[in-house]
Amino acid sequence: MNLYPMDTHFYLIGVDGGGTGTRVVLGDAQGRELATATSGPSGLALGVERAWQSIEAASADAFARAGVALDWSRCVVGCGLAGVNNRDWLAAFRDKAPAVAGLAVESDAYTTLLGAHGGAPGVVVAIGTGSIAASLDDAGTCRIAGGYGYPTADEAGGVWFGLRIIVHAQRALDGRAPLDDLARALLDRVGAQDRDSLVVWLCSANQTAYASLAPVVLAHRDHPVAARLLAEAGEQIEQMAVALNPDGTLPVALCGGLSVPLREFVPASLQARLRAPLSDSAHGALQLAQREAAKVFSARA
Repeated sequence: MNLYPMDTHFYLIGVDGGGTGTRVVLGDAQGRELATATSGPSGLALGVERAWQSIEAASADAFARAGVALDWSRCVVGCGLAGVNNRDWLAAFRDKAPAVAGLAVESDAYTTLLGAHGGAPGVVVAIGTGSIAASLDDAGTCRIAGGYGYPTADEAGGVWFGLRIIVHAQRALDGRAPLDDLARALLDRVGAQDRDSLVVWLCSANQTAYASLAPVVLAHRDHPVAARLLAEAGEQIEQMAVALNPDGTLPVALCGGLSVPLREFVPASLQARLRAPLSDSAHGALQLAQREAAKVFSARA
């Protein structure tokens, strides 16, 4: 069935944008996927001009892959972006937009929800470099838990692991803990041989650097220190999900780069509610674009 009888010669673009990269899904007027592409970061904290540069680059690549000429005036764009909670950034982002047929912008947490549960009510806990949880209820209301960011939050995310596990290496160098395989693996990962070189690393370490230590924790899961962190991560995941849906009636999807390795550490009380996500944030953004298209062409009718 033709959803948009006024104009079928337009395209939908779903954008998932964060601090490390951008993923675009190109769809036809009915939402059928035509191509995907990636580019650099488009989180709004890095600047709206840079965000649009990344989005435009990925979109151009997707159109090229689909063998179609890019014409912004025939595109309805749905964006799920990190940083839209900052009203000034969001306003500036909209002001810098190309002359598109329609534009809808939501948080990446919201588009992750749409993708994971196909627009139906549910909860997602996204765990990657950072972490955030979001829920969608029957009324379409989105609620958020966590996501306060580095360095105070991001529970169960890569940064959170890194900030905590590097303490073991510090203590090992002092003699307050054994210089065991875990400590050596951490020192090797950061390129430190002694106290001074570790301090140099600590002084320059950013979120990405700390998050790079999460695989070391997983590789040494039987070590008491790593095991305690992994158990706590599972508990933190459960707490975020329960905070958003205390009565436990909604399905929960784990998303993000650490979701698969951390799933086994989620407490049994939450395991029964876990569901595999139907799709990702970029496809959720494509759904957002499709909704916006319905509004645009309904208004033209």
